[in-house]
Amino acid sequence: MAGLALEGPNPDVDVLDGVNGLAKDAPAWVNTAMEYIGEYGIIAGLAVLCLIAWWFARRRPDAPSAVAGLVWAPLAAGVALLANIPIRAFVERPRPFKDHAGLEVLIPGKSDFSFVSDHATLTMAVGVGLFIAHRKYGLIGIALALAEGFCRVYMGVHYPTDVIGGFALGTAVALLLAPLAQALLVPLTTAIGRSKAGWLAWLVRARGVVVDGDGAVDGEGAGGRGGRDAGDGSVMATGTAVPHGHKGRDKDLAA
Repeated sequence: MAGLALEGPNPDVDVLDGVNGLAKDAPAWVNTAMEYIGEYGIIAGLAVLCLIAWWFARRRPDAPSAVAGLVWAPLAAGVALLANIPIRAFVERPRPFKDHAGLEVLIPGKSDFSFVSDHATLTMAVGVGLFIAHRKYGLIGIALALAEGFCRVYMGVHYPTDVIGGFALGTAVALLLAPLAQALLVPLTTAIGRSKAGWLAWLVRARGVVVDGDGAVDGEGAGGRGGRDAGDGSVMATGTAVPHGHKGRDKDLAA
């Protein structure tokens, strides 16, 4: 492509040339769609994926641990973005369209530095964080992150190595800090699940848990008042049986 050639071979520019060249031949509506997907859509999709994963994780027997893992995914993205600030300031790599004429730039006006890509860092951190908590949702998240990296190069706003660097940074933060994050977040999610605010987060909703008329939850699985399962689907608080179903009605009639 005219304007992209440098002295000697440069695989980074060659890949940028090939991927961004697709935008030149694509219809206008395709480029518009890629612009919104690459800038906002995939990030929004990851947010929805985290909510779906949380919706099912809150019902698991190990809900506090599972939810803590899911909370870490967006937190990891935030930590990775903060870590990227000094990296960008140190490297000071200009955007590719500033050094190479002839690119099809779908989002003009980007004036910050290029290495590493914030979008690639954020999406991969979320994807890897999800993978730590749940393999299936994590694989979907990582696939979305890879698609985000392609979009950034397609749009002409990043070199491929900017994207690869973002993937590496997001992965490193999500993996290396995960043990510390779990150690801090599991007690927090457990405490929230046992508190009166637990219904807001729905952290623990174990099977067989009975919620009384005041909204209190009985049973150990829900962080209640040390109750135990009575064996017929009801939950017995310490020393007190909670009637449930026809057996409870029969006992009342016998009395």
